[in-house]
Amino acid sequence: MINRPRRNRLTPRIRALVGETTIQPKNLVWPTFVQEGKSQRTPIVSMPGISRLSIDQLVADSKKAFDLGVAAVALFPAIDDSLKNPEGKESVNPDGLLQRAVKELKKEVPELVVITDVALDPYSSDGHDGLVQNGQILNDETLPLLAAMAVAQAKAGVDVVAPSDMMDGRIEAIRWALDEAGFENVLICSYCAKYASAFYGPFRDALESTPKEGDKKTYQMDPANTREAIREIHLDEEEGADWLLIKPGLPYLDVIRLTREHSELPIAAYHVSGEYAMLKAAAEKGWLDYESCLMESLLSMRRAGADMIFTYGAIEAASLLQQ
Repeated sequence: MINRPRRNRLTPRIRALVGETTIQPKNLVWPTFVQEGKSQRTPIVSMPGISRLSIDQLVADSKKAFDLGVAAVALFPAIDDSLKNPEGKESVNPDGLLQRAVKELKKEVPELVVITDVALDPYSSDGHDGLVQNGQILNDETLPLLAAMAVAQAKAGVDVVAPSDMMDGRIEAIRWALDEAGFENVLICSYCAKYASAFYGPFRDALESTPKEGDKKTYQMDPANTREAIREIHLDEEEGADWLLIKPGLPYLDVIRLTREHSELPIAAYHVSGEYAMLKAAAEKGWLDYESCLMESLLSMRRAGADMIFTYGAIEAASLLQQ
């Protein structure tokens, strides 16, 4: 035989030389849940190894992630129910949990990129990403609330705001609000194609943010659709997004690839809570090797076209990559 592809697989060194896709700690974003208190770690049962962290513990773990080369953290606040209301007013409190977490992180680990979620659901008594009236999620009325939230996060010192709400027009509303407040250099990572996925279950356990009524299918995307994603990509680009994010990751590798083909912006993939939990649960049963499957999962998202990956396994993956 003249052609023997196996020659390129003979040794680890040869495989490394001809490898087409790489993953490094700098490609990883660590999503984490922050709670009130001190020296607090509250395990999330449906996400083995993941806990809600008080700010001091968040800082300690973020330093560990940074030392391993992880590029960024993405913060999600677990707010007490007593602070929630239909308008999510706690989201703009300058002394609120998220804003204090951002300030402490930027003080203690200034070079770490800090990303914050922009959506009403952590703060809403209705559990939805938008303002709810008479059972309807209102789009245009939600936009000023999201814009004010983004400005409050920018004032705290955040590097990147990440609107995950999927309201129409929110990128433009947030961009104008940030610019008018003097935060032209705060980036927007748009969840441009966030699907109404069943893989988010453990995340909602973590934040206790399940909708009180109905579901999110009127604003998150139909899992059956890809052409719709192209429309969302182009709209968010026109409105001023700096990064585009696809969520979930593995079940939507085709959408990551589609986004790469239609945009020159940096692309993020979100390896969501359900994907992480499945790996952990199967590993606990002895059905697969968690570390190998984690790395293969992350590599597949990079191969599909993602520049960065949000993953709850970021610290574990970075540790493995250092070995």
